[in-house]
Amino acid sequence: MVCKHCEHQSPVRYDTFDSLSLSIPATVWGRPLTLDHCLHHFISSESVKDVVCDNCTKIQAEGILNGQSIENQRTTFVKQLKLGKLPQCLCIHLQRLSWSNQGTPLKRHEHVQFNEFLIMDIYKYHVPVHKSSQTELNQKNSEETAPGTKDGIAVKPAGAEQPAGTKPHFVNGACPSSFLMSSGTFPLAAFPECSSPVYLYRLMAVVVHHGDMHSGHFVTYRRSPPSPRSPFAVSSQWLWISDDTVRKASLQEVLSCSAYLLFYERVHSRVQHQSLESKAEE
Repeated sequence: MVCKHCEHQSPVRYDTFDSLSLSIPATVWGRPLTLDHCLHHFISSESVKDVVCDNCTKIQAEGILNGQSIENQRTTFVKQLKLGKLPQCLCIHLQRLSWSNQGTPLKRHEHVQFNEFLIMDIYKYHVPVHKSSQTELNQKNSEETAPGTKDGIAVKPAGAEQPAGTKPHFVNGACPSSFLMSSGTFPLAAFPECSSPVYLYRLMAVVVHHGDMHSGHFVTYRRSPPSPRSPFAVSSQWLWISDDTVRKASLQEVLSCSAYLLFYERVHSRVQHQSLESKAEE
């Protein structure tokens, strides 16, 4: 929360969540609706009017003589939500309940595009770095790496525009499956646009609701259990499950469904795996 009058920022407040409930923004004719649109809508800032600002009240009080009491100063604040800590298993709930002008409940049937892999770095809250500390860090980076690279990986400078005629390596908050390896790790050089993602997730299950707001049926898409020979490998075979009926499904069928719940599991890079292994050895 930031006051628009004095620019004073309120302390960051952390709230726990077990699922990320995302509203579906209004669709634009001719444009696909993506999971990124829902996530950007979730973290977009909004104005909150008539909020008591302690800093404005303090400033006003300092300008009044004889210690006269003053009323609390109410101003407009800018509010923004971000994710403070991301879990190992991320459950995303797409809110398909809406209300008509007459106040009756309606179900939204729009297809929200989502991919097998999801990058969450840009939705993560980062604690602001002190200017002096940031300057020292920038100087250290410039000394250790050549311009335009970071640890040998090309990076996009902050605020730089995407060159015309080029395509980013990931879209819709996700990246193509071809960039990832079957072992569950991914090559860092595959993500020059985001300077190698820290918070990369793989789709594990999807819940779909068929019907309207008054009745219907839930079905689940999920990955097949791993083979006993490779208990830690992630299966590429998908299953469609409805009560006691189970059949095989393709990834394309999964990505084409009107998802209600999405279950993503975090994927660690080679560097993160090595860090975890070294900590385990210690």
